[in-house]
Amino acid sequence: MKKQGTILIVDDTEMNRAMLADMLADDYQIIEASNGAEAVEALKRRQDEISLVLLDIVMPEMDGFEVLAMMNKNDWIARIPVITISSETASSYIDHAYDLGASEYISRPFDEKTVKRRVHNIIMLYSKQKELEGMVAEQVVEKEKNNFLMVEILSNIVEFRNGESGLHVLHIRTLTEIFLRKLQEMTDRYPLSAAKIALIVNASALHDIGKISIPENILNKPGRLTTEEFEVMKTHSEIGAAIMKDAMLRHHEELIEVSYSICRWHHERYDGRGYPDRLKGDDIPIEAQVVALADVYDALTSERVYKAAYSHETALNMILGGECGTFNPLLMDCLRQVAPFLKEELRLHSQGEVNEENIRALSSQILTGKKISSRTLSLLEQERTKYQFFASMSNEIQFEYNYHTDVLTMSEWGARQLGLSMLIEHPAENAEMRRVFREADYQDLRDRLRSATPDRPIAKASYRLHVGGQERWFKAVARPLWENESSGEVVGAIGKFVDIHEEQTQLARLQELAAKNDAALTQKN
Repeated sequence: MKKQGTILIVDDTEMNRAMLADMLADDYQIIEASNGAEAVEALKRRQDEISLVLLDIVMPEMDGFEVLAMMNKNDWIARIPVITISSETASSYIDHAYDLGASEYISRPFDEKTVKRRVHNIIMLYSKQKELEGMVAEQVVEKEKNNFLMVEILSNIVEFRNGESGLHVLHIRTLTEIFLRKLQEMTDRYPLSAAKIALIVNASALHDIGKISIPENILNKPGRLTTEEFEVMKTHSEIGAAIMKDAMLRHHEELIEVSYSICRWHHERYDGRGYPDRLKGDDIPIEAQVVALADVYDALTSERVYKAAYSHETALNMILGGECGTFNPLLMDCLRQVAPFLKEELRLHSQGEVNEENIRALSSQILTGKKISSRTLSLLEQERTKYQFFASMSNEIQFEYNYHTDVLTMSEWGARQLGLSMLIEHPAENAEMRRVFREADYQDLRDRLRSATPDRPIAKASYRLHVGGQERWFKAVARPLWENESSGEVVGAIGKFVDIHEEQTQLARLQELAAKNDAALTQKN
């Protein structure tokens, strides 16, 4: 029988480990650790495999509470559930384990049915949560890609007029994200969720949108600007803010509000000597402070019509030495800490794509409101990308259906061919779905899947789908997915539709020709 996952059993008493292993070994792979330190090492090495930790509290070297604390520090607790095991039943003792992120508690002596039930329930709960996160991530990815596309178009219009490198906006996005993430590591003075960071990074690309109204002879002047010309140039921050303010009258979107702050105040300085409003200190929104630092660094290290590019080291010395105005001391600390790898980060990450790490974190926050690791969603996203790539290469309409959520997920290529959305909620009731796939055929495929068994899991049939204004023959090949094959509970189905219209048409022609020949022979005889 296929194992349902891997469980790490952590207990300093070998007998306790052996008893738990005996109860669970038929259904799960078992890893053992005799103390907390071994458990942490096992988690470091095999965190992608471990589905659950059974954790004793009272142990030498590192007790269970310390293991929970370490799992919190490394963000493991968000994706690897923990059931604590102990003979200690004091409520304060148990509550402390729950406070540190434990999902459940089992007391000794062990009851086999209780252990199995709780292990199964916790693993399934986390599995469904990951599945839901993946679905939400799909939807958020699409929304954020659209947002990014529009922002990129607008910002590139400015770049084109400004004669600057097309990488400037990409550099600003990357630098903004690096500084914000480092700031969150260093201090809780500016608490920002992953969702808000993603929003600021997106909005940062619009920081110079006001330059669209600056005369080109000033915008691209190769020499130093006169005092009068510089005053005209400075108006771009107010013009950009005005554009955003006008947009806010029609659309109450947080992206526009953040863009307004960045456009208007990214030239303010911490000592009050910036423009246009001479704001001082934390009167300047943190998003504008961060974009200001990013803008100065990239301006120094990039070639402009009026200057050559400075080296990374020279730019750092100029900023840290105060030659570019005064910045928040915390941001100066950020710059010092990220300086050793800043050039490499810019090279690797300024590729003009949506930062899906932020998107996956955003989807998790939508569901839980908590900070959780994005590693699992990253792996899910990789699988989704491979799935869509091979689907597009094979010209097959691939699909997956989840019974619990009643959601049909289609490959990107397949959805495009059928003119449907990639995610379809309640497909049996969906009018667009019925337009493509007749109700009787849809019900026939469902019946075939219900009749499938683990011994004979494949359902096959041919149907006519309405595609591109005409009916075409497709062969459906599908199979159910069982939560546990022994239990018989179906949780979903996967499959594909393969276009066989030309084959069917050719076969029909051959059959028609054969029928005519038979009739002719009969008449002749």
